[in-house]
Formats: sequence, C-alpha cells, structure tokens
Amino acid sequence: MLEFPEGAPCWVDAMFRDVEGAKTFYGDVLGWTFGESSSEYGNYTQAYSDGKAVAAVVPPMPGVDAPSQWCLYFASADASATAGKVTANGGEVLMGPMQVGSFGTMLIAKEPSGAVFGVWQPGEHKGFEKMGEAGSYAWAEVFTREPAKPDAFLPKVFPYSAERMEDPEAADMDFVVFSAGDPGQPVLGRMKMDDDFPPEVPPYVQVYFAVPDCDEAVSKTQKHGGKLHFGPMDSPFGRFAAVADPQGAAFAVIDLSTTVGEMPSFG
Repeated sequence: MLEFPEGAPCWVDAMFRDVEGAKTFYGDVLGWTFGESSSEYGNYTQAYSDGKAVAAVVPPMPGVDAPSQWCLYFASADASATAGKVTANGGEVLMGPMQVGSFGTMLIAKEPSGAVFGVWQPGEHKGFEKMGEAGSYAWAEVFTREPAKPDAFLPKVFPYSAERMEDPEAADMDFVVFSAGDPGQPVLGRMKMDDDFPPEVPPYVQVYFAVPDCDEAVSKTQKHGGKLHFGPMDSPFGRFAAVADPQGAAFAVIDLSTTVGEMPSFG
C-alpha cells in the first residue's frame, strides 16, 4: 500500500450524470475496470488498473447541477486542521470536513484564485494503490490567471517548498513546482493561464493520467465523442495532450516513456 506524505495527491474522483457512459469511455481510453457501486455512499464506484484502485466515479447527488470534472485530493493527517488553514489563508471550504464511514474524512475546498481541490484524511481507504504507471494518476497542475494567490496559499495549507522553472527557451512561461515530504518530492505544478485560454474557463486543477501511447489515447477520446484541447506535444517529462471526455470533464494523458529534450532547471 502506498503511503502519502502531508499534501501529496492521494486520490481522484469525478461526478458524472451518465456513469455507465463514463465507465465505457475510461475503460477504453485508460483501460480501467470498475467495482460494484456502493449504494450506501451514493453509488460511489471505484476504478481499477491491473486490479489496483486508481480513481472513482459517482453520479451527482439529488438536486446537484454541477458540471462533470475531476477532483484531486491531497493527503492530510487532520482534515479539520487543514480546513482551518484553508479558511485562515483566504481559501473557502465548500464541503466538509465529513467522515465517510470507516474509509476516511474528506473535504472540498477552493484556493483563493478559484481552483477547487479535495482533502483526504485516510482511514481504511488509503488512496491510490498505483501511481505513475499506465492507467493511473501521474501528475497534476493548478492552472490560474492569478498565480500569486495559490503560490502564497498552498505552502501555508500544506508543508510545501516551491521552485520556479528557469528555462531560457520558455521565458514567458510562469511555472512553479511544489514539493512535499522529506526529502522533498515534486507533487504539484502551478501554471499561469495565458491569453490562449478563453476568458470563460475558470481556474482549475489539471489531472494527468499515464498512458502507454498518448496519440492512441487521444484517438480513442475523439472516437468516443471527447475533445482534444491541446497537443499531443513532446516534452522532457513525456508526450502529453489535454483532452475532455464526452461529458465535459477535462484531464490530460501523458506517455511518460516518450521524453524529448533536456529537463529544465528549477530555482
């Protein structure tokens, strides 16, 4: 079982009006299989890759009219204490802290520039059973037009250190990486949204799922009626593309084995 330091991404889920459609889509694009839905917890249904838990899908709660989107959860030893830090530093707690049976305690929050994220205090459910391999969570980035807000907020809520990318070939790119744990391991990126993003697109957390072939994943996404937003593009980190599923939930796919170029420096 994986262990997650404070502030490390530990779980991801999404709400879909058409859960069966989501199962079909992600089953083909990411190779997921699905467990039995838990009626006691709103038909929450876990997704598996090679038999290991990697995500979950759930229908919306009655009366909730929210768009489909992926929610990334960060590990916390004390969700109530984390909720206090969120509000004390200009964020907003949208839901919780709420105990989910014996599985753990969750809350949903918003950082000051508007990106929504989750917090998970593990009980029986520790989080990802697989990461950084095909079919599982690989990385995440906060996209925002006001980078100073999450840059100040996140290290006060979680024990993060931060480094800015220094790449002469991408001087106009404002990208920061946050690290957690001891020794510090990169756990989250922060990207400033430029004018290429339509003004109606709010700040958000982009979740990356690893795939064996980025182009094939994009092709399958489009075959099912999903959209390609950006890429595929080569990078020192892998070949990646930003897409959306047929119900509008945005995410990215990345082939971590196909890398091009030298790693940028951070300072």
